[in-house]
Amino acid sequence: MFVTLPVKAHLFVQVSLAWALRAAGHEVCVAGQSQVVDDITHTGLTAVPIGAPLDHEAAMAEVRQRQEESQEAEERGEEAHPWETEWEKVLDISESRPEKLTHDYLHGVNTVWTFNIQTLSPPDMIDDLVAFARTWLPDLVIWDALMYAGPVAAKACGAAHARMLFSLDLLGRMHERYRGELARRPAEVWDDPLEEWLGAALERYGCAYSDDLMLGQWTIDPVPPSMRLSVDLPYVPVRFVPYNGRAEVPDWLSEPADRRRLCLTLGLSLRSMGGDRASVVELLEAVADLDVEVVATLNAEQLEGVGKIPDNVRAVDFVPLNELLPTCSAIVHQGGFGQVQTAMAHGVPQVVLPNGYWDTVLRSRQVQDSGAGLAVDDPDRVSAVEIREKLVRVLEEPGFAVNAARLRAEMLATPAPAEIVPLLERLTAEHRAR
Repeated sequence: MFVTLPVKAHLFVQVSLAWALRAAGHEVCVAGQSQVVDDITHTGLTAVPIGAPLDHEAAMAEVRQRQEESQEAEERGEEAHPWETEWEKVLDISESRPEKLTHDYLHGVNTVWTFNIQTLSPPDMIDDLVAFARTWLPDLVIWDALMYAGPVAAKACGAAHARMLFSLDLLGRMHERYRGELARRPAEVWDDPLEEWLGAALERYGCAYSDDLMLGQWTIDPVPPSMRLSVDLPYVPVRFVPYNGRAEVPDWLSEPADRRRLCLTLGLSLRSMGGDRASVVELLEAVADLDVEVVATLNAEQLEGVGKIPDNVRAVDFVPLNELLPTCSAIVHQGGFGQVQTAMAHGVPQVVLPNGYWDTVLRSRQVQDSGAGLAVDDPDRVSAVEIREKLVRVLEEPGFAVNAARLRAEMLATPAPAEIVPLLERLTAEHRAR
């Protein structure tokens, strides 16, 4: 049983492994909230609806409202409390500066992310998942790293369970650091909000807390080895296999291009929540006079306010990235996991404009440090001039293509989903409780 966050990008990371297990003869289902059920069934897998829908749009609207109120307060000369508006910058889960990683800071990060994790696995959803698990009796539960209903259900039905990462393992690193800080303090003053919440959730089903619930009995990691964070946990590496959902290859994509092609995309996940931070006007201005054919995956809403689309730009609502990128010489994107990983899978150099969510800034630095692309200097102050300069470098300097090809080779050397099935079978037999 897979458990997914009700977001396409999170589900799509799981699909190739789910089908590898299905092809090996195992029964497979995917549990998620109602807004992802159609996406699950479109993959050919069996969907299990659980809980009430997660309202992404309302959550993003609240964030935008708080940001606007903060800006208005600043314009009036008043001080806006950052916790109310941009807490992710105050308590950044990707923070790595040693001087910042005090006990209080780590406790704050753990507390904030425990609150977020709780909102993603509310009691009604956990009840539904546990009830189904106790009836269907999976041997193994593979859960999205943010969906802690997964390990609770596994414990409640005696199944083995594993996390599957959708990004860099920020939660694993944060928890390892926080537990390290706690170990230096008297046991009487230990306070781990995530452990407390998980323990209370398990009590409802007559189960006791154990440490493996925090980070899985093992973790399935699709990140290339050279880019994984240093965390002391049992990992099972797996090759990232791009999947873009139900799609059709447009006729024009099969036609020979008369010049180099550039992909410009802001992704799908944040589009549906109104979360784009990059200016479409700036992006189109940056590519307007380049001698390239630009395929820009932008919808009508994103193109509002844009005057004339440059002659070298083909604006399309959607085209499967896995089919488009093999024809491209470079890609400009916001640092989403699927964008970065798919570009690496096809050896395409990247220009990254991180949107600031989760690990996009850290991942953009990794791309730049690898030599396979460039990241903008300040995501909050990006200009058309800077984007254009970085694009010209990525397109003209051969080292970026060489390093992108090296990352592709590294990914291809990682075990494919079908190759890790025997290992998952062995680990399941070792860890399940029935």
